[in-house]
Amino acid sequence: RDTMEIRRWRGQAVGRNRAVEYNGLVWTVATAPNAKDSVAGQTRQCLAALERSLEDAGSGKPRILSAQIYLVDMATKPEMDEVWNAWIGPNPDHWPQRACVGAALADGCLVEIILLAAKA
Repeated sequence: RDTMEIRRWRGQAVGRNRAVEYNGLVWTVATAPNAKDSVAGQTRQCLAALERSLEDAGSGKPRILSAQIYLVDMATKPEMDEVWNAWIGPNPDHWPQRACVGAALADGCLVEIILLAAKA
């Protein structure tokens, strides 16, 4: 197989994909399908979707290189961090570089997460 092939995994939104793989790297993004949930709940939904996308692309949590987390309200960062830390696990050798910023997101969306990971 050509390592320079671009692979794409469709999501539900028109005009964009939930994951793309190129040259041994995987980019993936998620928002919560249930926008009525809390920040913690939306974070759990995002992480579950991201984990599925990583697995579909032949990667996984220990292979995450970088994470960008967008929050509507930075005051909710501790709530998001609690869910993130439980999900990413206690081994610092598996922790990615991560940034968390405040951003205006689509109606009801409290959290959006973007990951970059290496293929397994």
